[in-house]
Amino acid sequence: MSSQAESQGLANAFLGVTRDGKVEPDLFAIRSTGVSTEPVRQAAEAFLKALTPGQRAKTVFAVDSDEWRKWMNQSFYIRQGVSFQEMTERQRGAAFGLMRASLSAKGLKLSQDIMKLNHTLGELNNNNFEEYGQWLYHLTIMGEPSSKEPWGWQMDGHHLIINYFVLGDQVVMTPFFAGSEPVTAKSGQFRGTTILQDEQNKGLAMINGLSAEQRRQAVIRTSKTGNDNLGEAFKDNLVLDYAGIAAKDLTQAQKKQLLDLIDEYVRNMKEGHAKVRMEEVRKHLDRTFFAWIGDASPGSVFYYRIHSPVILIEFDHQRPANLRHLARDPMQPNREHIHAVVRTPNGNDYGKDLLRQHYQKHPHPHQH
Repeated sequence: MSSQAESQGLANAFLGVTRDGKVEPDLFAIRSTGVSTEPVRQAAEAFLKALTPGQRAKTVFAVDSDEWRKWMNQSFYIRQGVSFQEMTERQRGAAFGLMRASLSAKGLKLSQDIMKLNHTLGELNNNNFEEYGQWLYHLTIMGEPSSKEPWGWQMDGHHLIINYFVLGDQVVMTPFFAGSEPVTAKSGQFRGTTILQDEQNKGLAMINGLSAEQRRQAVIRTSKTGNDNLGEAFKDNLVLDYAGIAAKDLTQAQKKQLLDLIDEYVRNMKEGHAKVRMEEVRKHLDRTFFAWIGDASPGSVFYYRIHSPVILIEFDHQRPANLRHLARDPMQPNREHIHAVVRTPNGNDYGKDLLRQHYQKHPHPHQH
């Protein structure tokens, strides 16, 4: 199943998420942000240095490799790179060092908590740590860590995918996938660990902060019976028109609330790069749309989407997948299975538009 999804997903050359199959031009530019990526480069070099030659050989890919696009949320997907499972403690420390240099404290905690909850999932499935576990996550490095040339890294595993592209002092951290089942560990080794509660609660507050007329515009449908995320694995060329209510039709207070909700996701990046990203988002605020599926009462299950020329965020309460045996209704979405996705539409997922512009200025002989 996963190999078929991969071959279908990669059958077409990368275009990016668009509203009509055509990329809107001139949205992204190579420029200096003034926010150093030097700590990320040094941490990547330290990580590579900590690996054995054999591990390094299977972990490093070309910066323009299709390996970027080969990620999948499901636990059974066969992944490349070196896994935390096979790393020594020293190597794990270097891997977390790379994540710590790249992510905010919030982003690092979210990532580590997802890994812990994957162990909880194993506990809830008769201690099945072959399929689920804290260390079943893989790291790959694309290109050579550099202060001038493009490069990046990818984390790939069940419910956690981070794509982190670097060019000079610019960073693109999409596609980004965060989720879990369960969302809260009620027992076991990591009891008390919980994720994505602010993203959930702020989304619900956003829809409930709209007037009746605004809500009529925002709501796509009120029934929520299945999974609604559209931009997950192998959907790099998703065609998705804007839907819901436009930010230009919101009050100033509601616009601020929407920006705060977007920032909840963007702040998984280091603070300086998150500020740069939010400036990009603000520039297109009038063309940012908020859409909703489901009920909006306390404790309800729902899906929401924030979509502009430069950002796509999806939050979805999903049907039970690996905990059907514990679900009240195995066919209905619940709050214990969440998927959240962030993408950069119009060709800049994986930093590909910046990479294209870089190659136009500096043709590379090995370019794919």
